[in-house]
Amino acid sequence: MVQKDYAALEIMAVTKRFVKSEGFRWPWKGNGGSRTPVVAVNSVSFRVRRGEVFGILGPNGSGKSTLVRCIATLLLPDEGRITVFGHDVLREEMAVKRMVNRVSVEASFFKKLTPMENLLYGARLYGLGAQEARERALEILERLGLKKATVFRPMEEMSRGMQQKVAIARAFLTQPIVLLLDEPTTGLDPRSKREVQAFVEELRDSHDATILLTTHDMQEADALCDRIAILDEGRIVALDTPSGLKALVPGVNGHDPTLEDVFMELTGKQLVREGGDGWSREARQ
Repeated sequence: MVQKDYAALEIMAVTKRFVKSEGFRWPWKGNGGSRTPVVAVNSVSFRVRRGEVFGILGPNGSGKSTLVRCIATLLLPDEGRITVFGHDVLREEMAVKRMVNRVSVEASFFKKLTPMENLLYGARLYGLGAQEARERALEILERLGLKKATVFRPMEEMSRGMQQKVAIARAFLTQPIVLLLDEPTTGLDPRSKREVQAFVEELRDSHDATILLTTHDMQEADALCDRIAILDEGRIVALDTPSGLKALVPGVNGHDPTLEDVFMELTGKQLVREGGDGWSREARQ
């Protein structure tokens, strides 16, 4: 049950650590290796209002996906508290799961099945009837630019961009009131990327959905998000509207500052394109 008096999402001093093993230790040889804690999310706090598109911007390894998994109840925070419309993700896990759905950068499917079969399977897990789910799935997929004939071909015959659209359709099929989009357009071709972004804009403008969007695409964040948190090495280094963030730094050579300029100024790092679709961090020279 939605508690309307609460923020859609409230993240309160959340920390998540992982243990990194250094060196190999045979179990019968004693302590031959060491285990070093790595802080992926470091005392992060923010609130997301109902109906807001809230962006988390940062390079790979900044803690974006770890934080999303904690909100989605896939990981347990080591410290702090997370609530979804007032429901605690630890104590009220099932209530949270009914309100939240997630799209990850690497969505999983039954590749031998068609998009429709995958969507109907997911719908049954949430208690949706087959006819209702089928009609809703066709409507969402059409809005995402998938032709009807494609819906009945095996997933393994589809491009990654088309599969990502199916992942978004699967997440929205259950009409979640909080949608977690974890780098949903990474690796998509320009046309597919625009179609997904247009769908996010439609959700923002026409549906009572709250969206948390993680991305390393500065332009995407600028266009879609009401507010943005810049995350670096597990910490929030700035949080404001896109225009508010850009007002923090001066223009360069007569040009208005961009979100990339903000990121470089606040973190002392710049985003450097890797060989694939990701971004890495390098200290600014």
